[in-house]
Amino acid sequence: MAVACFKAWVYGKVQGVGFRYSTQAMANDLGVQGYAHNLEDGSVEVLAWGEAELVQELILWLKEGGPRGAEIDRVLVQPHRTDNPPHGFTTG
Repeated sequence: MAVACFKAWVYGKVQGVGFRYSTQAMANDLGVQGYAHNLEDGSVEVLAWGEAELVQELILWLKEGGPRGAEIDRVLVQPHRTDNPPHGFTTG
């Protein structure tokens, strides 16, 4: 199993619409670890760690619009290196 870790910054109408909790549910369904946190600029930062194919599936879901109610303008993604892999998927 190849492991991948990415950070994504999601811009648009993504706060106040259940975005973090829907992302958490999708990540849990896929078995992806990480977090979804609101940022002060109105965007959401997502860390996704796990089996590469499943991490890519979560990122594709984000890019394709994420949950109902969200209006995603753009998603920036970059590889991320972590020495301490996350356990579970949290929101904050």
